[in-house]
Amino acid sequence: MVIRYTTAQSTGPMRRRGTLAIVMLATVAGLTAMTASAGARQARPVQAVEATAPREAGDPIMAIVSIKSQQVTFYDADGWIYRAPVSTGIKGRETPAGVFALIEKDKDHHSTLYDDAWMPNMQRITWNGIALHGGPLPGYAASHGCVRMPYEFAEKLFDKTEIGMRVIISPNDAAPTDFSHPALFQPTREALAAAPARAAKLSREAEDAARVADDAKQAAATATRETASLTASLRKLEQAKTRADADLAYTNKLLAAAKTDQAKARAADLQQKATAKASDAATQLDTAKGDSKSKLDAAAAAKDAAKAAATKKTETAKAATDAKLALEPVSVYISRATQKLYVRRNTHKAWPDGGEVFDSSIEVPVTIRDPEQPIGTHVFTAMARKDSGLRWSVVTIDSGDNAKDALDRVTIPQDVLDRIAPTALPRSSIIISDEPLSSETNYRTEFVAVLSNQPQGGFITRKPTPRVDDAIASNDGWGNNDGFSFFQRSWQPDPQPQFLPPPGYYYQRRRGGPYEQRQVQQPNGLW
Repeated sequence: MVIRYTTAQSTGPMRRRGTLAIVMLATVAGLTAMTASAGARQARPVQAVEATAPREAGDPIMAIVSIKSQQVTFYDADGWIYRAPVSTGIKGRETPAGVFALIEKDKDHHSTLYDDAWMPNMQRITWNGIALHGGPLPGYAASHGCVRMPYEFAEKLFDKTEIGMRVIISPNDAAPTDFSHPALFQPTREALAAAPARAAKLSREAEDAARVADDAKQAAATATRETASLTASLRKLEQAKTRADADLAYTNKLLAAAKTDQAKARAADLQQKATAKASDAATQLDTAKGDSKSKLDAAAAAKDAAKAAATKKTETAKAATDAKLALEPVSVYISRATQKLYVRRNTHKAWPDGGEVFDSSIEVPVTIRDPEQPIGTHVFTAMARKDSGLRWSVVTIDSGDNAKDALDRVTIPQDVLDRIAPTALPRSSIIISDEPLSSETNYRTEFVAVLSNQPQGGFITRKPTPRVDDAIASNDGWGNNDGFSFFQRSWQPDPQPQFLPPPGYYYQRRRGGPYEQRQVQQPNGLW
């Protein structure tokens, strides 16, 4: 009993101390867990949510994707109108940060390369497979380079956007801010008012010139066919005269070389016959020339008229095309890397393999002060008209000079300004960047430029678009057969990439199915 009591007395305090220690440890652990959880919540970016502006939305002018916040925001002339969470590219297949524009739309797109993967309400921004489309959103970057949006959100936006709408993918949060600068295009009211009538007038002149050229070409061809037999006859008569003259010259030599009376008589006889033959050949040739001169002159005049008409056709077609382009928003890209200025405008001519043709007829050197110094990447956009011209905004997505200093450093050639500034419209833009244009910029894109200081895994692991070496559109690019062509340079594609194996699994809806998720092996495609 004593032993039992003593043991009880001695173990009681130990249990109480042990219990207290356990409580203290649990408290410390709980506090530590709470602190860690709070830290984790602080470190985790705020979850993007879908939202619609509390006002009537206008037509979207631009979309800005923030890779940092995993959010896309669409803007009209007066500010943001729609926001939604997105899922961009995973590590190694990152969505490229840079400047893009919509180049193709497909309501029910399925990958032609990767297991028929479903990409609903696809809005393409590069031909090598980067796009905005509906898809599952796990709450973090999970795609293979595309920008996934909520299914219903992508469906809602699909019919509201247009080919050519600016898409800016920023590594950080970015938004357009109001901006003004003397270098930004400010159209003249008179030029804007006159532009539609001028385009219609020049279009009629181009059509008339095309008809005249076609008629002149046909008349020249008819005249050429009609004079073909005359030309052949004259050629034969000329050849006969040449032979007769040669025979006469030969008999003259024979007569001069004759030594005997008999030889002289024979040579004289030959000379007489040759003289008569040469005279007859000359007479026939002169008569034929006289008879055919009017017809030959008419054929020559028809050829000259056809050449002049073809020249006028080309000139009027170019003028008509320029006038039509003046009715479209203009986009200008200024690259510090290449020291060039590029102009793009949508012709709205559908290309058989998808997308629309963009005019690229202006590409000129540009002067940038202190060209060795970074200038950043700035997108200036004409948001709407105002009494004095256009209201502009700017979005900066890469460090360098501020937007004002960047514009101050650039001198746009006056002849370019004269061509595009007087009729600049809302949605026009000026992009200034340290970056060269990507090789993805081609005849079916506006501008594609990616930030070289940001990961591009989802971009560089894709096949580049095919190389185009020659003129990419016959006629005038607007569907008129007037002989004017847009010439496309041979853009050098990136080296053939090696595709990475698709990691894990992915969720998609099969063609025609409901909005449900099924686990399938993840494709590359446009994801």
